[in-house]
Amino acid sequence: MKETVEENASTTERVFQDRQYQIDAAIVRIMKTRKVLSHTLLITELFQQLKFPIKPADLKKRIESLIDREYLERDKSNPQIYNYLA
Repeated sequence: MKETVEENASTTERVFQDRQYQIDAAIVRIMKTRKVLSHTLLITELFQQLKFPIKPADLKKRIESLIDREYLERDKSNPQIYNYLA
């Protein structure tokens, strides 16, 4: 049985939401163990851990979301470094 266009769009949206949660969880897991990490190293570790294709721009959006929700903060002396807060 084929998916309708609406079902396909709904499925795509659910997958996108699930992946956002997976990205957030991976970022928090990495930062919880490392406490302080540079942007480059964080992105590298995320690419190694995540099992689905992802764009760096999407990762940056998730990092910004976690900063807004006060899980992470940018280092005051170097904005390329993140500190874990939670």
